[in-house]
Amino acid sequence: MTQYKETKGLLIDLDGTLYHGKNRIPGADTLIQTLKKHNIPYMFVTNNSSRTAEGVAAHLNEMGIQALPEEVCTSSLAAAKYIAEESPGAAVAMLGEEGLRLALMDAGLHIVDDNPQFVVQGIDRSFTYETLANAVRWIREGAVYVLTNPDLLLPSDHGLVPGAGALAASIQAASGVEPVIIGKPAGHLMTFATDRLGISPAEATVVGDNMRTDIAAGAAAGCQTILVLTGLTTEENLAEQIQNAGLEADIICKDLYELKEIVCPSSKNI
Repeated sequence: MTQYKETKGLLIDLDGTLYHGKNRIPGADTLIQTLKKHNIPYMFVTNNSSRTAEGVAAHLNEMGIQALPEEVCTSSLAAAKYIAEESPGAAVAMLGEEGLRLALMDAGLHIVDDNPQFVVQGIDRSFTYETLANAVRWIREGAVYVLTNPDLLLPSDHGLVPGAGALAASIQAASGVEPVIIGKPAGHLMTFATDRLGISPAEATVVGDNMRTDIAAGAAAGCQTILVLTGLTTEENLAEQIQNAGLEADIICKDLYELKEIVCPSSKNI
């Protein structure tokens, strides 16, 4: 591990870092309050493609974590920006939900039912065989395949359920084409967030609980990384998680209180 380098912006993961489902992780509210008080810029950064920024902010506020929609970066927003920069006003076939649909529309892209230039796919709980067949046909005909995030599993009230990456596996297998991945562990989402903050990735610090997504994405983008042992990675499985990920975080914090003291030392008594 290395010594903390003062940052110009924090890129903070959500599920497993600030909350578990509908339950706030201890210290999450005071962490955000402290960052605001000391004018330390940050963004909430999530692979979730189904929720809008407004929906994510509302979920955080319901748990007592102060959040504004403009502080939220989702994989849908990053995917829409990526496509709009590659081909402004492009025709896009969408496999996803409301968060992705609104992000594409807000980016000036045209959602079509046939002959798309791009196929963009996120979590889609109405996914059918017809959806799969159409996506494969379009991609084989030359449409660029963009995947919001490669998560194979997602937490739910009924345990783990298939994520966007599980659907993508079938599309990739049938089409023979690998998608452009936007969300973690790829670096696109992190560079999207740093652009929003007006800083370079080298000036940012990624905070997360998952070595293979949060920390890997931060490393891919060239950010400083802080692992918090609040979710997927714990003190008990830390060595295993590091080995499985094939990389290490720059700094490890046991909880959010320790994180707060590192990123804002003058806040110890807050």
